[in-house]
Amino acid sequence: MQLFGRRARYAEPALVNGTVGAVVAPHGRFLLALAITVHDGRVTAYEMIADPSRLDLAVP
Repeated sequence: MQLFGRRARYAEPALVNGTVGAVVAPHGRFLLALAITVHDGRVTAYEMIADPSRLDLAVP
């Protein structure tokens, strides 16, 4: 996917709304967050969130 190809280097692990995920913030500017659902060791779903007001983030 082109969206992630160029910007993947800006992704950082994070807790997104209480679940495992990542935040993409090129040059420190928020672009989007991914909330990832894992079941039995496999990614079963993900949600892309681009509206910062919908987020509760914790970045290690």
